[in-house]
Amino acid sequence: MLANADKAVFLWINGLAGRAPAVDFFMAWVASDYLVPVGMGLTLVTLWFIGRDGPERMRYQIGMFTALTAMALSSLVVFICNALFFRLRPFDGLDGVNLLFYQPTDSSFPSNSAAVAFGIAAGVWCVNRRLGTALFVAAGVYGFSRVFVGVHYPADILGSVVIALVVTALTLRLRDLLMPVLVWVIKAARLIAVA
Repeated sequence: MLANADKAVFLWINGLAGRAPAVDFFMAWVASDYLVPVGMGLTLVTLWFIGRDGPERMRYQIGMFTALTAMALSSLVVFICNALFFRLRPFDGLDGVNLLFYQPTDSSFPSNSAAVAFGIAAGVWCVNRRLGTALFVAAGVYGFSRVFVGVHYPADILGSVVIALVVTALTLRLRDLLMPVLVWVIKAARLIAVA
């Protein structure tokens, strides 16, 4: 039942592709492995260097570590899920898919790209709500675009969101345990002028 609903929603979203070349180009650009991931990476680099004063800067730097850890652990969970369960990509399992992207060969569920994007967004949201919200919007558009271009089902993206949020919550617990080490690393980085 849910699988049928997932396929129906996929076909509706993917059915929007192929109607307007400019929209197709834009969605393929957003779905690429570059725009959103590189943008989020640059956001993390910026987060490392901003802050009005020492405590705010320290909070942002710890937030950057949190986001990177959430991203890495989300990717690890996806890797484990992919090893246990393989789901065909929509273009392999359905007829009439409007494929606007290259054909990935790994499992469709869960989406590693979406898990990484939502992991970063959730980690940043914990230290800066406005910036984190903007990253959540970017991650949502990124996930939608991956369905639009034909490489993921909607459930692949939703599963990744759940993984990223749960992993980020666990990362926050881990961060609290490792706070003395993180503070020491940041202070050491400041001594050699890289923070």
